Amino acid sequence: MTISSEADHHLASVLARMAGPGAAAREDQLAAVRELVDNRSRVLVVQATGWGKSAVYWAATAALRASGGGPTLVISPLLALMRDQVSAAAKAGLIAVTVNSSNPDEWDDIFRRALAGAVDVLLVSPERLANARFSAILPRLIAAAGMIVIDEAHCISDWGFDFRPDYQRLAKSLVGVAARTPVLATTATANSRVILDVASQIGDDTVTFRGSLARSSLRLSVVPGLSAIERYAWVAEAIGSIEGSGIIYTLTVAETERLAGFLGTQGFAVASYSGALDAPAREQVEDQLRANALKAVVATSALGMGYDKPDLAFCIHVGSPSSPVAYYQQVGRAGRALADAQAVLLPAETDSQIWEHFATAGVPDPDRVNLILGALSTGPKSVLALEGETAIRRGRLEGLLKILAVDDVVVREGSSWAVTGTTWTYDAARWNALAEVRSTEAGLMRQYATGRSCLMRTLQTALDDPDPSDCGRCSACTGDLPPPGLRPSGEFLAEARSFSRGRDVVIEPRKVWPSGVGRKGKIVGCAAGRALAFADDPGWVQEIEAMHRTPSAAVSAEIAAGLVTVLGRWRSTWGERPVAVVAIQSSGHGRLSRSIAEHVGAVGKLPIVDALMIRGTFPTSDVPSAGQVRARLEAISLIEGIAVPRGPILLVDPLYRTGWTMTVCAALLREAGATNVLPLVVHQLP
Repeated sequence: MTISSEADHHLASVLARMAGPGAAAREDQLAAVRELVDNRSRVLVVQATGWGKSAVYWAATAALRASGGGPTLVISPLLALMRDQVSAAAKAGLIAVTVNSSNPDEWDDIFRRALAGAVDVLLVSPERLANARFSAILPRLIAAAGMIVIDEAHCISDWGFDFRPDYQRLAKSLVGVAARTPVLATTATANSRVILDVASQIGDDTVTFRGSLARSSLRLSVVPGLSAIERYAWVAEAIGSIEGSGIIYTLTVAETERLAGFLGTQGFAVASYSGALDAPAREQVEDQLRANALKAVVATSALGMGYDKPDLAFCIHVGSPSSPVAYYQQVGRAGRALADAQAVLLPAETDSQIWEHFATAGVPDPDRVNLILGALSTGPKSVLALEGETAIRRGRLEGLLKILAVDDVVVREGSSWAVTGTTWTYDAARWNALAEVRSTEAGLMRQYATGRSCLMRTLQTALDDPDPSDCGRCSACTGDLPPPGLRPSGEFLAEARSFSRGRDVVIEPRKVWPSGVGRKGKIVGCAAGRALAFADDPGWVQEIEAMHRTPSAAVSAEIAAGLVTVLGRWRSTWGERPVAVVAIQSSGHGRLSRSIAEHVGAVGKLPIVDALMIRGTFPTSDVPSAGQVRARLEAISLIEGIAVPRGPILLVDPLYRTGWTMTVCAALLREAGATNVLPLVVHQLP
């Protein structure tokens, strides 16, 4: 038996196990497996979701293991994807194990088994490459590996829609791979720029297999022009008419929870899913959806790459991803084993603002980097210490440290970070080019969201598909939309509005004063408060936008009435009724704040007490807590001679972001005699 026939045999066996005895190999599947097994090549496979990319590495693994090769090392980006791959490997007749953040107690045993050749596949997340414990053993794992697989390989490229800094460590790690160790990279979401970049990182002689990305089972649609509340109603009406289960994507964690809550009130079995869930909770939701115990999962992009449910019947986006490449990747979850699956986009008017936030989050700001390196020049520091010294918020700070670590400029030492001595240079050309690419992708997504030309062709073109063509099935080609069409019914709209306006947005008080502000320990100030709306709340989005446009105007009648309704639901938990209303009259919205206090006071028959004086403006929300508090302690004071009533005070403010204005005001009122402070806010910002 020749080596080629051995490779062919294992591919046929794997396909029979995974897809049934009648499954036939695709031409490129066979060619890719032969390159890996016969020629020990470096191979890049770019094919549509459902094409069978995993069959290539399972078949190559089986053939290499049968000829005495070591286990395959698979770099896989998501826990959900790794769990599915472990199951798929078992179905292919292979023993697979995984090393990730959820099983550190098992690592040593897994490493031992892998190095002994007792497993066929070792799956690891790219984040493990930054872990000192894993990095120490990585050279031995690479030396023992029979093949290296980089799954979702677009993540290795700056130009990929889901670029991850930790993936760039792979290029350095691959330098240590023996010349005859085959390397396979796979993805369904790469345009020409990404393909060239990934291929160059894998090796100069990379063999690329690229096919058409058209998905004949997907029925793509765009329903433009819906308001936030109409999108909720549309989704509820639509999923009731679609057989099977699916995924509903949103752009933020808050939106997953709100929309899932509304759909639950409409009788649907749904769950929310995002990075806010711990690993066991995520796995439970994934399994429930896979078993059709849920009608839908309302998810962020955390549920995406590689999630395996071949009979997923629909994929609805409430808001657009920032690029057609990201959108293609997500809708690719649907219709893998169905002749017809719905993929519907409900674009939102706020999409571009969210895209801008995520686009800038991944680009290093040289001024901030210099602040970090300056702080570390005096010695190692924890993230908490760096946050206080650099005035960079925690999330942005951790992202910058990760980029610097990949460039070997900083290194983690226990719970602290230290400089390595490597000089960091801002690569303006690289980051400017990336910004231009992101802008172009956003423009393509706006074009897609108009729904005016064939949607599948638009996606294929965005991915540089070699053969884009009209699909004849999408809403642009046929003029048809899935029920309920252009607008939801009045009944669902009323239900959506009632739900959204009936939710309690609880404001949790600050608990402890930050160090270095002149106050220490536990904060005695606010009780848990209430806000009318959080972030882009669909029930109030138009009224909130109008308030932000005219911050010097008096409160609108609709918002005023909404606040009274909030108070009505809240009062059962007060214990003691408020004795007065105090307004926080910050610069720019003094009249707005005063009018809220007057309306609430009139309805509740409570006196208005002008107790607080605020001078100047406050730092932006990017400044860490210590700086925020120091500025407020200097600017806020009680009006001299004012008598603060003894008893609970209702403290009103139109806006709430960091919480420190409310906290400082409440502390001053408590010290002046208030027995409790109850915050009432119109809009809580994320």
